[in-house]
Amino acid sequence: MSQLAVTVIGPDRPGIIADVTEALVGTGVNLEDSTMTLLRGHFAMMIVCAGPFDEVKSALEPLRGELVITVRTMGPEHRHAPLGAPYMLSVHGADRPGIVAAVTRMIASAGGTITDLSTRLSGGLYVLTAEVELPPTAELEMLNRALEITAEELGVGVTLRPAESDEL
Repeated sequence: MSQLAVTVIGPDRPGIIADVTEALVGTGVNLEDSTMTLLRGHFAMMIVCAGPFDEVKSALEPLRGELVITVRTMGPEHRHAPLGAPYMLSVHGADRPGIVAAVTRMIASAGGTITDLSTRLSGGLYVLTAEVELPPTAELEMLNRALEITAEELGVGVTLRPAESDEL
């Protein structure tokens, strides 16, 4: 059994998730990690699973006309060791190029890592939400001030607040 990464992208329609997951379960695959979303009327899915590469690829073949599907073998799993406390970052304001790049650069400059990020454009309103981990050495006051300056330059609002940990 290989560790596999499966991506699926295509125009949205009812039943895509059922079609893909039914094809996978037919090969004995168990979904380990996944994310699925709609982006401007297009469905996007990423799955990590363990299974036989050739069988998985063949099982998904009938769906390839309408969907762009990739299956690739992943290397050994690298556990993400938490850097420190989790935070929620939110940004909202008028849409313009550079929001994601500028805000994520501020997080990176503080030694933080982004574990999940989502953006939505609704009319002219741009909304970014992200889960962020910051090392204990991060200077929160300096980071907040840097985010405020960056947000002011971009004409958006920004909030960074502690989040609840999702450890089980």
